[in-house]
Amino acid sequence: MSADSTSGDQEPPKIKFPCLYPIKIIGKAADDFQVSVIAAVERYTGTIMSDLIKVQPSRQKNYVSVTITIAATGEDQLKNIFLDLKKIESVKMVL
Repeated sequence: MSADSTSGDQEPPKIKFPCLYPIKIIGKAADDFQVSVIAAVERYTGTIMSDLIKVQPSRQKNYVSVTITIAATGEDQLKNIFLDLKKIESVKMVL
């Protein structure tokens, strides 16, 4: 066993920018949910092409997940996107 594989102090892998970065947003299914989360992301990325947005309702249609793949430019951009998404009341989780 190597010390690297058992260490609890491992740092998360560093992201090399620029890169394509998927952001998954899960929230209560509402008429404006998709529009709200896309607008929040587009504040930092510009217009997102529709083929980079995937929407998946839950089985009982109470929740929805929206996955948006962006061209991430840096950690500050990602941090700001995550903070803005978490301000949206219907957002339950951002991954």
